[in-house]
Amino acid sequence: MYQEYLAHHRRARAVGIVALLLACSPIADPVLAQETAPAATPVDPVAAPAAATPTTDPAVAPAAAAPATDPAAAPAAAAPAPAPAAATEVAATGAAATPIAADIITPDVIKDMRERIVQQVTILSITAANKAHTGVDQATIDKMDEAWKAEAKSDDQPFIAEILSSPLSNYLLYIQASSAGLFTEIFVMDKFGLNVGQSSVTSDYWQGDEDKYQKTFAVGPDAVFVDEPEFDDNTKTWRTQVDFTVVDPATKESIGAVTVEFNLTELQRRLQS
Repeated sequence: MYQEYLAHHRRARAVGIVALLLACSPIADPVLAQETAPAATPVDPVAAPAAATPTTDPAVAPAAAAPATDPAAAPAAAAPAPAPAAATEVAATGAAATPIAADIITPDVIKDMRERIVQQVTILSITAANKAHTGVDQATIDKMDEAWKAEAKSDDQPFIAEILSSPLSNYLLYIQASSAGLFTEIFVMDKFGLNVGQSSVTSDYWQGDEDKYQKTFAVGPDAVFVDEPEFDDNTKTWRTQVDFTVVDPATKESIGAVTVEFNLTELQRRLQS
């Protein structure tokens, strides 16, 4: 369309120049001026294409000019444009069809992750939560979990805000942000499986019935559980959760657990670069 606009602009400019020259011409004979003007001024839109072709047959000239003036011709020429979208779809499908194995999360990667997360603020926060929740029965835990889930769907979130505004949650958010896309979610549980701090809102408050708790804290102080990778269709990345038990360095006792969601696509990129 832009090329057609340029061609039309050039033709209109040429017509204007010729008209200006004729107006300023010293020809005194009006008959001669009339005979000369039509030949020099391609005003007729049909005559312009005819002048550009070596034939004077009026039936041939329009046929040669038809591709340039037919408004239906431009979309036909631009038909291959959707190809990039198809290429993008293929690329996305290829990414989803090629899983990234969780074994690229090596012991060194887990060690570095653990050192970043398990700091004094983590130990103090979990210890305080364990004291606060001592003696809480399962029925109360279930009610707290239901209240959390209800708030997650509401604009009024006092319970969730209390956890998200804690010093530990602020620290976890900092760790996630400083990872530059490697960690996509971090949350810490006490020994009862209840959230103590988190970098973003989790779907539930109690994790005690899930593998992230049952295969870490319930197993022992050295337990590490790496879940199966899953493809995130929104970000087109492979992700997995790494869970481990938190041990108090002073008492050597298990006090809670941590879940870290890894961006496997980003980790693989870093390892390959």
